[in-house]
Amino acid sequence: MPKRGAFLLLALVAFLPVSTAAAAPAWEQWRQVHGVFDVGGPRADGSLIVAGSAALSTLTPDGAVAPFARGPGGYRDDPGLEAYLAVSPGQHVASSGCDFARDDVFIERLHTPIGITRVFASGEESGSFANVDMSSLNGLVFDTVGSFDHRLLVAGPRNGRTGIVAIDCNGVGKLIAPSAPPLEGGLAVAPSTFGAFAGDLVAPDELSGIIWAISPDGTATQVVNSGLPKGQDIGVESVAFVPSGFTRGGFAYYADRATAGSAHPGSDSVLRLAGTDLVAAGVQDGDMLAATEGGASLIDVRCAGSCRVTTVIGTPTAAHGEGHLVFTLNRAASPSPRSSATVTATQPRAGSSGVPIFVAIGAAVLAALAGLLITLAAIRRSR
Repeated sequence: MPKRGAFLLLALVAFLPVSTAAAAPAWEQWRQVHGVFDVGGPRADGSLIVAGSAALSTLTPDGAVAPFARGPGGYRDDPGLEAYLAVSPGQHVASSGCDFARDDVFIERLHTPIGITRVFASGEESGSFANVDMSSLNGLVFDTVGSFDHRLLVAGPRNGRTGIVAIDCNGVGKLIAPSAPPLEGGLAVAPSTFGAFAGDLVAPDELSGIIWAISPDGTATQVVNSGLPKGQDIGVESVAFVPSGFTRGGFAYYADRATAGSAHPGSDSVLRLAGTDLVAAGVQDGDMLAATEGGASLIDVRCAGSCRVTTVIGTPTAAHGEGHLVFTLNRAASPSPRSSATVTATQPRAGSSGVPIFVAIGAAVLAALAGLLITLAAIRRSR
């Protein structure tokens, strides 16, 4: 009887849908955009703004790409350069008594005079919004938290270090950090849930691999050493915070710029990563994601009493990441994308198989019982 019971249990175990190797998250080469180097938004209608070489486009969550601000009053500055952009969330600057208009686009101006160009939400360029006393610019982001009074934060090289300027809705700038560490790329302001760095401007340094926090008074503090590959055009390029509600469905996006002659040649496409895959990898709302330029490797950083770093995509791919990481939320369906080309996946992570935990536990219990019954049968035969 024990022997027959053991065979029955083994048969049940064989039919349980248990996967021993989980598919790791992987970037999807989602939509081709010529010269793409940055993505911003989403706008009020859910679409993104995509920056290519001296040209802007809109990109809807359904994947429709359309020219934006290409008319007589449109935008066509700085061809071939990485003029990063930020889309206004439409917030109020209390100290200045004014508002940034929702969906206006603010773009780094990398020719003289260095500064910020504004493109209205309608697609018409307004011309210069603000001039900045720096030799160049290499990062910008809106303060959506309020610790910098909802101003536009702009970074650029200054006397061998990095200067941070906060610009209000009237185009008036104030130098808040005259000598921050080297940093560039996709910047973000940490939410209130991000431990000791809540409300700080967070920025990557690709040369050292360090992710820095800049407080409203200009003090710089190391958040973590990313542990990612480091170096020019290789290291950590972008940070972003997973917005509230993302774990219920959405996507993350990153620009993959075609770069001839690079070890990471890129594809001139917008990369996409399903929220379901990130959640399966352990990512939660409020976490910080950080991606490299060379290969689009990805880590998840969670800070409370202390910070911990988890690898999400560990093996560098052919992608050449640039600019901001951005998110769209609350898609009706957020399947793991498999229909388009996918950038090479990395090693599986524990717990990311998608198998319900009760099924895995049940299988383990049944396997243990089967083994026990087989052992008992063997002992009985030996007597």
